[in-house]
Amino acid sequence: MKIAIVYFSTTGNTQKVADLIAEGAMKVENVDVKSMSVEEIDNEFLTEAKAVIFGSPTIAGTFAWQLKQWLDTSKNVGGKLGAVFATANYVGGGAEVAEIAMIAEMLVKGMLVYSSGVAEGQPFIHYGPVCIKDGDDGQKERAKIFGERIARKAAELFN
Repeated sequence: MKIAIVYFSTTGNTQKVADLIAEGAMKVENVDVKSMSVEEIDNEFLTEAKAVIFGSPTIAGTFAWQLKQWLDTSKNVGGKLGAVFATANYVGGGAEVAEIAMIAEMLVKGMLVYSSGVAEGQPFIHYGPVCIKDGDDGQKERAKIFGERIARKAAELFN
């Protein structure tokens, strides 16, 4: 089963977190994960993916316009499991608002939205993981756990 991680990154921090999430997802058996920038989408992989995780830096309290533009024109994500993550320069920088805005886009596209919430216990991941810059040790671990949880849910739903 394929899982795509689609992100936009200006400084490399969001890309680093995408790679951590991919690392966590690959812990699940029979999962193939590909992390890709919105500027270099592998359309064949994305079409075959059962889950798509979107990531963005927080810019002016929301997510990057580059990802928004891609989502507005994308036609191949409906029916897939979707999840989000965000990076920010500091605590209180609007990352949760950015995540909620991405979730709204996914709902409009007809995606199934999942974060694991409190259902899988500690650490609780409400909307999606947030990392300050590329994350401290705890944030990095949470990103890996998130990837694994999304992969397990995708396997449960689509295998």
